[in-house]
Amino acid sequence: MPRTEEIECTNDDCELDMFENHYTYDVPEDLGVEDLVCPYCTETESLEPIEL
Repeated sequence: MPRTEEIECTNDDCELDMFENHYTYDVPEDLGVEDLVCPYCTETESLEPIEL
């Protein structure tokens, strides 16, 4: 089963508090949050994984 990850955007100017990212089997194992972009504010540095 491909992994699922909850990610929060910590940018104070962003209206999106968190989103869930569903990976596919084709995504490289070393892909991380630092490779993603917030879908709302398009920032990269403000993303952090939510640890459950």
